[in-house]
Amino acid sequence: MIYCRNSSSKHRTGGNIFQLGNPQGDKMMFKPVVMTLTLIAYALTNSAAAAVTYHVGSIQEISHGCDGSAEVEQAADPTQSKYVYEAWIGCGGIGFARSTDGGIRFSAPIAMPLSQSSFSWDPSVAVGPDGTLYVGYMLASNTQMFPVVATSFDHGVTFPQVTELLPPDQNNWGDRVFLATAPDGAVYATWDYGPFNSYIQLLCSQGGSCSYSYGDLNAVVQKSTDRGKTFSDMVHVSPNFPGGGAETAPMVVESSGQIDTYYQADRTLNQQNFQLAPWGGHFTSSVDGGEEWSKPIFLTSRTGKVALAVWWIDGAIGIDAGDNLYATWDTQGKNSDGSPNDIGYFSYSTDHGQHWSTPIKPIPDKLNVPHIIEVAGGANGIAYVAWLSDSDSRGYALYLRTFSIAKGWLTPPVRISKGFGNSGVWPGDTFGISTRNPSSLVVSWGSTVSPGNQPNIYAVPVKVSF
Repeated sequence: MIYCRNSSSKHRTGGNIFQLGNPQGDKMMFKPVVMTLTLIAYALTNSAAAAVTYHVGSIQEISHGCDGSAEVEQAADPTQSKYVYEAWIGCGGIGFARSTDGGIRFSAPIAMPLSQSSFSWDPSVAVGPDGTLYVGYMLASNTQMFPVVATSFDHGVTFPQVTELLPPDQNNWGDRVFLATAPDGAVYATWDYGPFNSYIQLLCSQGGSCSYSYGDLNAVVQKSTDRGKTFSDMVHVSPNFPGGGAETAPMVVESSGQIDTYYQADRTLNQQNFQLAPWGGHFTSSVDGGEEWSKPIFLTSRTGKVALAVWWIDGAIGIDAGDNLYATWDTQGKNSDGSPNDIGYFSYSTDHGQHWSTPIKPIPDKLNVPHIIEVAGGANGIAYVAWLSDSDSRGYALYLRTFSIAKGWLTPPVRISKGFGNSGVWPGDTFGISTRNPSSLVVSWGSTVSPGNQPNIYAVPVKVSF
């Protein structure tokens, strides 16, 4: 969602309506924190004991020296797994750091090109099959909002190529870019596009970012076949343009080249003023490089609706080594006593998204707090589900558990972060999770665990023993 922090006080799921403005982030200083944690988790699945061991390495503060650090995204190099890349909102723009040893240590952070000279937000990271690194993020000029894609050909040491994905019109709306790469080297960028920013009205939450009450919102995709140098014209992913209601569209690409996306959409009540109402997450795919998209499957239809005031990225998609797909989301509703709740869900597909499992609840609580859920695939039939939440009264923490299509949950929730982050300070709308190999992953997250309400980005490698 749009980065629009306006307060550091406690947030649940309420908000105030704001007209489109120019949000500014806090500027803060940081101190390094290094922590070590080893955890063993046990679970019973299908009436049989299954033991999975997590070895959590030394937690690193990777944003040291940057101001206003939150909302991290991550990618691991599929060709050389020692390279792990992180990008986040911070460093006066978009911060970036890289690891050359599998996430054990990270370089000093730098600011991405153009991100300090213009208002910038919502980073994304992807690595091509040849090791080419792509970092995308949103920029705003005086008349346009659009993604840029910065490309590195030397594993993140330099970014000599920066491409602006300029929309065809002035005074447009733009938000939340996601990147993905295909086996043939193609690069895909989805983003939230509206022809007219005059229709946008934001719901900005204290302690969070912003969502929408009105807007001409649409998920679009653009493709590059020359390593990010140029991109095609935009193609509509969500139907009913210009009132598709789609806010975010993270994606994965299968070994066959099929593009799969989970897009979160509000329902557009009419096409005149683009008033929005709660709705949910949809799956769609493309087998021709993004030119045509399948009829959307309404994945969240059995689990309730996503509230308009949800400020985090509600919905994620992952893929494992066998091209099995996984989706996560959370919905907001009411308990039997009428009190509000927030419930997380997880579903999988073994046939390229044609059919999906009955939604499963990975998170034991249903408290009325943010549950930012993401998923990464491991070996064939294995998924790692993680979430960032302040469901614990001590504050925000990152949790992880492992799922098997054959056996179900292999672990209960395990807290990966050691400290608890101040629940009144925005941690970002996303966090990072990626697999370096089927039994090794890296996670990263934003949190305010140090004195003085100072937000930082943390990262740690996790080894999994089955």
